[in-house]
Amino acid sequence: MTAGSDGWAGMGWDWTDADDIRRRLDEGADPDSWHGRRPLHRAAMFGSQDTVAELARRVADVDALEDGVTALWEAVMSRKPANARALAAAGADPWRLSLGGWSPGRLSLAGPTPELFPVPEGVSLTDAERAAAQEADRLTAALGEFYYDGTGLACVAGIDATRAVSRLQATPVVDGDLLEVLNELLEDRYAYDMDESLHIIGVTSVPGGCVVTQPWGYAPQMPGVLTRLSAGTLCYGLYANPKSGNQGSIARHGTIEGSDLHPGGGPDENDTSAEVLASYLYQHNAVAYACAFAGLCPTDRRAVTGPPDVWVELPRRDYWSH
Repeated sequence: MTAGSDGWAGMGWDWTDADDIRRRLDEGADPDSWHGRRPLHRAAMFGSQDTVAELARRVADVDALEDGVTALWEAVMSRKPANARALAAAGADPWRLSLGGWSPGRLSLAGPTPELFPVPEGVSLTDAERAAAQEADRLTAALGEFYYDGTGLACVAGIDATRAVSRLQATPVVDGDLLEVLNELLEDRYAYDMDESLHIIGVTSVPGGCVVTQPWGYAPQMPGVLTRLSAGTLCYGLYANPKSGNQGSIARHGTIEGSDLHPGGGPDENDTSAEVLASYLYQHNAVAYACAFAGLCPTDRRAVTGPPDVWVELPRRDYWSH
């Protein structure tokens, strides 16, 4: 190896080739450092069971932390049960407490492989956690998989579509030039520049509240929309930005409480127990996360993909200064 090299030159996201990993290690690659990060954590998320086992037997500490979590935590969070089993076989501790007071083992009880580790006596999910996991299964199945890049949403708790339209002082799109614009947008969401189509949104009642949607833009997540919708209640806004990924916002009682969030991403170090569980249950599913955060229980994805209960036009005003 050249001076200063850690032996991992050229490695990216693919850590599945155990023979290549073994060769690198035999030639002096550092099992504990990959460009300042930990190879075992990369393998736990993006590697194969054999790769994980090979690295696990060579690291100084199989439960070493990176960003506050172990490689076993990453394997469970990434839903890689074979990798998790390989780590446990190498001595990793499934019951070591981590983010939000969860251990990898207890978190796995809420996922698709609750039998992943032998469970010590007295360890279980609470009734509320079990209910959250069951609802996540139902909600993700109801929404299914679909393309939503470029879509804006506002998931609003406790009010129906009629009340949401009233709060926004919006008017139904029924005829005229605006209806023609809407029909063209439904054929091609990029038929108009966003500035020309931003004021048209769809609104749909669902169990638990309503969903405001815009398949071609971010209007539902604009602060002035969220603050009006959230008066006396809770609202989660989402914009699936095709360029930079999912962007989330929280509005409560007419005030923006959180912005530049990452729904569908992994948990953060300071997240609460409930937030960690939600990140696990809805990983890579930002739309379901947004619905669940607001307590919405749609039975299908129509509220997101359309057709909505009603298409409406927003009044022309400044929605960025709340």
